[in-house]
Amino acid sequence: MDLGSNFPAKLEPFLLMAKSLKGAAAAKLIHDATSAPGVFVFSELLELPNILEASSLPSLNCEHKDQLPPLNAAQTTKLKHLSIVSLASSRRILPYADLLKALDMPTIRDLEDLIIDAIYLDILRGKLDQKEQQLEVEYTMGRDLAPGALEDVLAALQSWAETTSAVLQTLDAKISQISLASESALKAEAEHEKALQANLKEVFEKQKDKALGAGGIMNRRNMNQQISYDPRERERGEREAMGMHMDVDEEMGSKGKNRK
Repeated sequence: MDLGSNFPAKLEPFLLMAKSLKGAAAAKLIHDATSAPGVFVFSELLELPNILEASSLPSLNCEHKDQLPPLNAAQTTKLKHLSIVSLASSRRILPYADLLKALDMPTIRDLEDLIIDAIYLDILRGKLDQKEQQLEVEYTMGRDLAPGALEDVLAALQSWAETTSAVLQTLDAKISQISLASESALKAEAEHEKALQANLKEVFEKQKDKALGAGGIMNRRNMNQQISYDPRERERGEREAMGMHMDVDEEMGSKGKNRK
């Protein structure tokens, strides 16, 4: 949940009551709203016509404190909490020395207790750095705009929008550049793969043709060897076969004589 997101809901009961109040009753309602726990935004209440009629007081800040009625303890603490938020809007690091002076706090212990209460109330988020004697602010709630501050806010938002637009245009250009480079790389890779496959196919075909040519030469050599077979070798083989046959017959005849 965002800081201060529940604060407008806590102001709602005072807005409903303010619609029917005038004069002193309206002034009393303002006093009650500024003292109520958890109510830290007041612009909607102060902008109501009957509240404007009832209020003849100048802006609620320390420059006009002599013209304001005395604050009770709750109002004083709330004003100090909101003052921390205002100080944090211009810088993230708030030294204890500056806070002690701005908030009129007597001791560092009282200051740290005030800051801790503000953190628990969801007014701000930050860290107390006791070693460096400073408050490191992370986030704060949004405050009511001071009179005349709307133009400054609009100018800041316009500047932010222009800066953001320029950054987005730069990012779009970079993305387009990267996309084109990626497409070129993919195209080059595809062409390389195509050329590689063509080369492999060519090498394979050459190896295949070479193997077929070597097989034909071997077959022709075998046929020539069969045709040029020496007849004398054939005659010698036949004589050896006949000799082996005679040896077998003699051996069989000697065995027959021995049996007799």
